[in-house]
Amino acid sequence: MNDPRAYESIELCLLAGKVMLQSGAETYRVEDTMSRMAAALGLPNSHSYVTPTGIIFSVDGAEPAKLIRIKERTTDLQKVTSVNSISRSLVSGQISPSEARQQLQEIELAKHAFPVWLHIVAAAVASGSFLIMFGGGWNDALPAFVCGGLGFSSFLFSHRLVEVKFFSELSAAFLIGMLAFLFHSLQLGAEVDKIIIASVMPLVPGLLITNAVRDLMAGHLVSGLSRGADAFLTAFAIGTGIALVFTLF
Repeated sequence: MNDPRAYESIELCLLAGKVMLQSGAETYRVEDTMSRMAAALGLPNSHSYVTPTGIIFSVDGAEPAKLIRIKERTTDLQKVTSVNSISRSLVSGQISPSEARQQLQEIELAKHAFPVWLHIVAAAVASGSFLIMFGGGWNDALPAFVCGGLGFSSFLFSHRLVEVKFFSELSAAFLIGMLAFLFHSLQLGAEVDKIIIASVMPLVPGLLITNAVRDLMAGHLVSGLSRGADAFLTAFAIGTGIALVFTLF
């Protein structure tokens, strides 16, 4: 690199974009944050191309474009909010580039704000609440609570063993369907369909669908279509798992 400071500034912008994209931020938000940070670092003519699987960033001058590959994506809106706060502080001059880099590295290495057991409990409570919202009886709330919690636990465990999200979601949906029919056969659940629908709700890709629509409305067609395809595959996996259960019973 001809200018070490420009190289460090580009690396800082890419780090911010990487953390945001891995945490579930929208494409246009990532590009806007990177461009604002670059302008604050003395690089007003920056260009970025962001997709759910990679970031290409360059500035006018001698420095070549740089690419970062995004392999893992999750949902952690707290990290997105933290990066936005660091970006605003950097633009306003409240923190230096070195301080921003240190804080971004700490955010990147930080684990989820909530432990896994709390995620499972939240999924179980959400499943029971969805059943009541869908018009189910209170006697089916407990089966939905158990099915939703165990199904989400299965999803987390299988995703650690097999790093293919499709099969993890399919197996979780299959387990939920089996448990729902088991509760029905034991006369502990009356409406199997509502128990299943409520229990799979924690697996539904709501954030993916929302981000896909927002990216499409913002003109990011590639990112919007790719996120939409990801959401479709998740919905297809859930439907396939439940359909397999219905073919057995």
